[in-house]
Amino acid sequence: MSVDTQAATDRLMRFLAVEGVSGREAAIGRELTAALKEAGVPGKAIRLDDANSRIPLPTETGNLIVDLPGRGTMHNQPRIMFMTHMDTVPLCAGAKPKITGRKIVNEAKTALGGDNRCGCGILVTLAAELSRQKLDHPPITLLFCVREETGLWGARHVNTDDLGSPVMAFNFDGSSASGVTIGAVGADRWQVEIFGRASHAGVAPERGISATMILALALAEVKAGGWFGKVVKGKGQSARTGTSNVGPVTGGEGRPAGDATNVVTDYVHVRGECRSHDAKFFKEITKAYKTAFENAAKRVTNSDGKSGRVKFKAETDYYPFRMKESLPVVKRAMAAVSDVGGTPTLRAGNGGLDANWMVRHGVPTVTFGTGQNEPHTIDEWINRDEYERACALALRLATMG
Repeated sequence: MSVDTQAATDRLMRFLAVEGVSGREAAIGRELTAALKEAGVPGKAIRLDDANSRIPLPTETGNLIVDLPGRGTMHNQPRIMFMTHMDTVPLCAGAKPKITGRKIVNEAKTALGGDNRCGCGILVTLAAELSRQKLDHPPITLLFCVREETGLWGARHVNTDDLGSPVMAFNFDGSSASGVTIGAVGADRWQVEIFGRASHAGVAPERGISATMILALALAEVKAGGWFGKVVKGKGQSARTGTSNVGPVTGGEGRPAGDATNVVTDYVHVRGECRSHDAKFFKEITKAYKTAFENAAKRVTNSDGKSGRVKFKAETDYYPFRMKESLPVVKRAMAAVSDVGGTPTLRAGNGGLDANWMVRHGVPTVTFGTGQNEPHTIDEWINRDEYERACALALRLATMG
């Protein structure tokens, strides 16, 4: 499909220059709205939803939703949706994009924000090209989600009634435009509060109950049981696999764990995650952590025979999914990649995607890459060839008979 690649790159550079980290997407939302209007989308077709009122984290604005009516011979076909997310990780604040040959790099010592300003550029380019070329297409919804990077919150809390009942969706987020992602892991995020007892570590350490020691014993049990890092239980075809990680260890609310070296630490707060493509297995990994913390609390006692205690909470962040290759959305995706000169490669992702929640909402969703490379690092860069291919891919997906 013919796409004005210079205009597409100009849009991407424009969006990369706008700061919009998770929870603070108002500015990029305004910029996207302006660009959509410039592309020929009437203002009445563009709106913000109220998902931010349901997100349990401060969020400036809701998801940006655009309705494009069908045109020509395809005007009454079932609605399809294109989606991406408009937030970036905090490391992207202050990015200064620069074009260097067929790459877009960063002049600042920050992440660039290609994840996911690339997706934003692709969706706005799709709207622009449909208008400019007056192409026939079915009714289309464009969805720009908020707070993807901090837990897929925008996609999780979107009101599906606002989307116009699309029969399928295409999400843009990742590296290769030829990669057809039809599945992804699910994940639990957990936190545990460890309660010990403070005492003078030099005068009467035996009277204390060390929350730090409970943490150490729990993690030792998790590691010894094979539940930390890459987790594999069983062998061969029946093997169950997943991952887990222990994240921040603090004293709560940003405080250090422990007040001083001469005080037995009485409180530690820990956060972590467990992932797997198997919906039951990531729960099993989480359970192993819970059991380890409970066991460790019982093992650490003071001179009065009192033990520590723990309060463990886990919540499913997103659910795993794997779509069948026979689904219309997958067939359309494969055909479109071939039509724009790519070699489609089916894959399942090991990270969460907005597609996890969209599939959960009942909309089968395939995810494609956009040209992102080394996201969430100061070495991030964008492959312009892949970005332009993804723009052409979106246009082909929208206009296939």
